[in-house]
Amino acid sequence: EPCTFPCQCPSQPLQCPAGTSHVLDGCGCCKVCARQLGELCSLHRPCDHHKGLYCDFSKIHRGSGICLAHEGATCDLLGRIYLNGESFQPTCKLQCICMDGAIGCIPLCSDDLRLPSPECPSPRRVKFHNKCCEEWVCEEGSENDFGTAMAVFREAPAQKPELNDLQENCLVQTTAWSACSRSCGMGISTRVTNDNPQCRLEKETRLCMVRPCDFPMEKTKKGKKCVRTPRPRQSLHFEFSGCTSTRSYRPRFCGSCSDGRCCTPELTGTADVEFRCPEGDSFRRKMMFIKMCSCHYDCPRDNDIFLATYHRRMIGDHV
Repeated sequence: EPCTFPCQCPSQPLQCPAGTSHVLDGCGCCKVCARQLGELCSLHRPCDHHKGLYCDFSKIHRGSGICLAHEGATCDLLGRIYLNGESFQPTCKLQCICMDGAIGCIPLCSDDLRLPSPECPSPRRVKFHNKCCEEWVCEEGSENDFGTAMAVFREAPAQKPELNDLQENCLVQTTAWSACSRSCGMGISTRVTNDNPQCRLEKETRLCMVRPCDFPMEKTKKGKKCVRTPRPRQSLHFEFSGCTSTRSYRPRFCGSCSDGRCCTPELTGTADVEFRCPEGDSFRRKMMFIKMCSCHYDCPRDNDIFLATYHRRMIGDHV
């Protein structure tokens, strides 16, 4: 069917299965759910190019094609072989994809935490026989349990009857940010906090970059063992999943230590960074900004398994 301009897109948000990209249709108008390996495709219904798929028109007539993967290594999981570009569910809790010999997975169940509250003094996760993901159940606890739950909340003044105002009575608890998941390049740092209207413990994430992977290490001055927080000579744009920060920055990075120790962030701040993607949409993410680094022997190792084994860049793969 021909393209019609101006574009008319559905008003309701796009709902795609987990792990399926949102891509522009053939007219460059509206976001659609990308077609997956082996599915029918057309100029208007594109394949998931983030996964290296393309629409092969040679096998089917009348303007339709089938999504195939570019040449790439297969994946072996527990004796089962998956093709490059193939999506699969090894369990009901995981959605995975084979990408040129490496397997990447996203969880289908939330891993949220729950703090005891007056409404739910003894929360626990329960597995129901007809459901895959565990769910929170609030049990009627004993007097002692309820006292423990109330200890998290401040005493409300007598003149204020709204005891159910969780945010007002919540004793905010927040952990420190974890170390960055990568020693160079863009990684992720996490923490747990209940600083929200529901006073519920939730995991927060922020992007982090200890140093770029191609960052030139400056020579240490005579008598000094560390170059701790060098800045790049020119301002730079951050890149994340094929999208670029809308403004440029001159962030501090952690340098090097000449005596075998590693240099990691000691004091950091967090700020919102806006990213714009090639297809025109934008999003904001919290990001770590380094204020000071220090040298020590407790050296972290890269713990991002997927990125450590899969180095090819996924152009345009954005949220």
